Amino acid sequence: MLRELFLGTTRFGGFQKAIPRISPSILSKRLKGLEAAEIIVRKAAPSGQACEYNLTRSGRELGPIVQNMAVWGMRWRKRSIAAQDCDVGGFMWDFHRTLNTSGFPDGETVILVQISDRTDLNRWWVIVNGDAVDLCPTDPGHDVDVYLTATLANLIALWLGDVTVRDATEDKTIFLDGPRHLISTAQDWVAQSPLAGVRPALSVQ
Repeated sequence: MLRELFLGTTRFGGFQKAIPRISPSILSKRLKGLEAAEIIVRKAAPSGQACEYNLTRSGRELGPIVQNMAVWGMRWRKRSIAAQDCDVGGFMWDFHRTLNTSGFPDGETVILVQISDRTDLNRWWVIVNGDAVDLCPTDPGHDVDVYLTATLANLIALWLGDVTVRDATEDKTIFLDGPRHLISTAQDWVAQSPLAGVRPALSVQ
């Protein structure tokens, strides 16, 4: 929850998309708990049609703690991250918002991510237009520019920086199909975790 707040999520619907396994009642309870602890404040959105949740001063001071916990997780628990333990909706939410939009040409670019080892939630449309990136679990009716196909485990490995686009495509663990100018520059735009550079710690007894 705090991680999402630091990543810029402010509305209830945004939290639901980022944490799809959480029920609305539990989500509401946790937001109220953070509000009661004066870590966040709730106020009406400028449109007046929804509420926004924003960090307070004390909430903002939790930033380094949240960051250090994320780094610790990557150093000490990264190897235990398994596709079967990953919520595909939550992962794709992170994947779509970590695309490097500056690597795309002007105008709209549509990427169809196909997760080959899943029978449900296995096709995701990512629509890039300038700095705006939208994620759709159902066909939005746009022409697809790039097809990216992989198992969930291989897609996670790419996002975590364990493998480069070049190595993954050469090893045929990731398949890319589309115009040459997009495929040849995939390393410039492909999504990558902000913590991809954190290396696992050496095991100690």
